[in-house]
Amino acid sequence: MTRANEQTAKVFYKGSSEDFVVFVDDIEILNNWRKDRSIPLADVVNGFKIFVTHNKGILETEFGTSNEDECIKKILENGEYQSSVVCSSPLTLTSILRFDANLYF
Repeated sequence: MTRANEQTAKVFYKGSSEDFVVFVDDIEILNNWRKDRSIPLADVVNGFKIFVTHNKGILETEFGTSNEDECIKKILENGEYQSSVVCSSPLTLTSILRFDANLYF
């Protein structure tokens, strides 16, 4: 669970018709993974969830596969790293997702 004022990091991928977000632990680990694919995805991502602005069926259209591991790899490879500070509350996930009410998983 996110602690008070803990920085959250995400990789934002601008797709052709939808936007995708994967939460990561930190930029240094992400950059190391981009150079060395022997680093397990579990060490890079903060949960194996892809947040999209539409339904999950769009993964197949955008990435050519609905395999979430493969989609996550493509987002990490080509997405843009972003970070923000999130204040802890009982609705932490809701707080994180408030930046775009259309995001869901």
